[in-house]
Amino acid sequence: MSVAALTWGSTALAQPHAQAPDLGQVLDPAQAQALSSTVFPDGRGLPVGQGSVPQGRALYAAQCAMCHGVRGIEGPAARLAGSDGFFAWSDPLRPLRVLKHPILVQSVGAQWPYATSIFDYVRRAMPYHAPKSLSNNEVYAVTAYLLHLNHLVPPDAVMDSRTLPAVRMPGHARTADPSADPGARP
Repeated sequence: MSVAALTWGSTALAQPHAQAPDLGQVLDPAQAQALSSTVFPDGRGLPVGQGSVPQGRALYAAQCAMCHGVRGIEGPAARLAGSDGFFAWSDPLRPLRVLKHPILVQSVGAQWPYATSIFDYVRRAMPYHAPKSLSNNEVYAVTAYLLHLNHLVPPDAVMDSRTLPAVRMPGHARTADPSADPGARP
């Protein structure tokens, strides 16, 4: 049986391939660039625009609360704010508790190492019912509000391509430095 499979496999490989089906359409360079935009941890790739916490609060209520809950903690979708309720941000022993029980901290604010990644994810995938429907200004605003829900920025914060990469996320300490030399040994 294995000889027959090998014979069939080598015969199939020897056959010339038919022309690929004509599916889709060719994109012009501007369309391709819009689809392949990547936001890096240091802020490279962030678009022009800005958004504030108050603007984000209104957008969140209209676009996000139905899945994530009014406060970002009680909806059926992923928790967006705080820790899991066991460890308050204000708990002076929180770093020790988190190190001992890291699995208990399950929110975007606690896990994600870079604020720019939150922006990138929201821009690409949210809201769930209409991905990529928010403008850059709206994505900055929602990101600002999410950061505020996690007590990482003040209530009057404005996020843009300069301020967003400067936000220090609690999950940052649990990640490797993306600019580090992968061949270097500690």
